[in-house]
Amino acid sequence: MYRGYEAVIGIEIHVQLNTNSKIFCADSTQFNAADNENTSPVSVGMPGTLPVINKRAVEFAVKTGLALGCNIRRKSVFARKNYFYPDLPKGYQISQYDQPICENGTITFKVGENSKTVSITRAHLEEDAGKSTHQGDFTMINYNRSGIPLLEVVTGPDMSTPQEAAEYGRTIRQIVRYLGVCDGNLEEGSMRCDCNVSVRKVGDPKLGTRTELKNINSFRFVEKAIEYEIERQIDLVERGEKVIQETRLWDPDKNKTFTMRSKEDAQDYRYFPDPDLLPVVVSEDLISKLKSELPELPLARKARFVSAHGLPEYDAEVLTNEIDLANYYEETAKVCGNYKGASNWIMTELLRELNDNRLEITASPIKPAQLGQLIALIDKGTISGKIAKTVFSEMWKTGKDPEAVVKEKGLVQVSDPAAIEKLVDEVLAANAQQVEDHKSGKKKNLFGFFVGAVMKASKGQANPDLVNQILQKKLNG
Repeated sequence: MYRGYEAVIGIEIHVQLNTNSKIFCADSTQFNAADNENTSPVSVGMPGTLPVINKRAVEFAVKTGLALGCNIRRKSVFARKNYFYPDLPKGYQISQYDQPICENGTITFKVGENSKTVSITRAHLEEDAGKSTHQGDFTMINYNRSGIPLLEVVTGPDMSTPQEAAEYGRTIRQIVRYLGVCDGNLEEGSMRCDCNVSVRKVGDPKLGTRTELKNINSFRFVEKAIEYEIERQIDLVERGEKVIQETRLWDPDKNKTFTMRSKEDAQDYRYFPDPDLLPVVVSEDLISKLKSELPELPLARKARFVSAHGLPEYDAEVLTNEIDLANYYEETAKVCGNYKGASNWIMTELLRELNDNRLEITASPIKPAQLGQLIALIDKGTISGKIAKTVFSEMWKTGKDPEAVVKEKGLVQVSDPAAIEKLVDEVLAANAQQVEDHKSGKKKNLFGFFVGAVMKASKGQANPDLVNQILQKKLNG
């Protein structure tokens, strides 16, 4: 609640589908191609060209719709959405209007400790436009992006806080990455968010005039832009001014939104069915096939990690954030049989190294099976946890298996009671005064000093549990 007002928020997320070719022609979708390299007469809108639908784009749309709990329309229709910008040379965009391929779904996610369910009104296929770059009085157009397949996922006006909106966006990104239909790279424009925001007095059933915040490419910016827009609209209403229905852009440097253009309604686009494209007919067999291919989604996987693996909620949240990380954890745990041990090593040692070296989990020089083997060596008592960190460091540098490192470096843990007792006797004999002080109680916390001294004498290879037991017996027996 904001000063007696509440916000009403809906989001449209444009998901760039991860196909090799564009939605209506064979042009490549490679991101880092030279300007206007991935173009053809179809994607630059030459007269007389005809579009042909990309089957994989349709399959990806259906797969995403199923993951979002949508109904899949057996027969959907492409329409022409008429407007002109330099980066849309045909003068219209091929999209879906009144017969979208997916509709009426829901998605549930966590915001802090609370669950939030948001309705998915529709998810429809369309082509992307090109990209304009403004330099002084000139505008340069790159049509490489023109015609890349998009799935536009549209929510109902179900969110009321910037935090809910940002978390919704993160959840959609998680899901499409789990499905493999989009790489979710916001910096490269693979996902872009349009946020519809309005305010009204608490308890007022009538919706206020909404504004659209266009093309936000960061969930942190989604949160900040909505926060700013809510306050801006309340200020207008409080001053007795009207909120204008318009499209606004977020300026992250100035932390404010500004007007881009007046907001069009559906009638402004003069939609009509595209005469060059047949309706898309999705068979029951295809739906069943794609449904069977759906992976375990993040929320379900997190719940399983908590219930079946006994992990804390926090661990499960971190590990399921990315599908590759969740897969790495499961493979590691399968090898060592120690769920919490696998979680601890991944979340501390491995993620630290990956972050420091700016690497993705898939580029880790330590493979899941190798980390699992390292944890198993600790659990069997072959090496201590302290030695394991030295082994891990060497594995990271060389990519070698843990057993090979332990053998090469002579790092096997000493668990022979007689050998450890000999070390303890030597340490106590060399520190007679400290032994006397400990026994007389003159100085506290000397026990830790003796443990450290024994471990140092053993070059960290003595079994810490045995060291503690033998010292207790010698000093306190």
